[in-house]
Amino acid sequence: MNTTPKHLFDEAVNKLNQANKELYRPEEDVVTFLVCQNAHFAIENYLKGFLMLHKIDTDNLSTVDNLYEECKKINKKFEGIDLAGFDCSSHEAESRFCNANSKVSRCFEIADSLDTFLRKEKII
Repeated sequence: MNTTPKHLFDEAVNKLNQANKELYRPEEDVVTFLVCQNAHFAIENYLKGFLMLHKIDTDNLSTVDNLYEECKKINKKFEGIDLAGFDCSSHEAESRFCNANSKVSRCFEIADSLDTFLRKEKII
């Protein structure tokens, strides 16, 4: 598949919107797994899209932390995005999704802050 930065950004925005819709359901109806999964996917795609715009191969960057560090090398303003509380990258794929509402909300906040940052920088 020929993935482009635009495709990655579009997918990230779509997943962020899905996470947002899920978060705004009544608390007892929120499926935290879906929020976390969609937010994590959005975070990865925002970072990969940015790197692809700058001709960086992301195949060997296996974690969000790796992607984030590469983004900071290109644009120091990424340092303003706080990834504290995002610990999904250190778990196995099937268990990386958190279930606590506070953790899920934090993952969503990180994805949302990346979206806001990339829009402010006029990248998306």
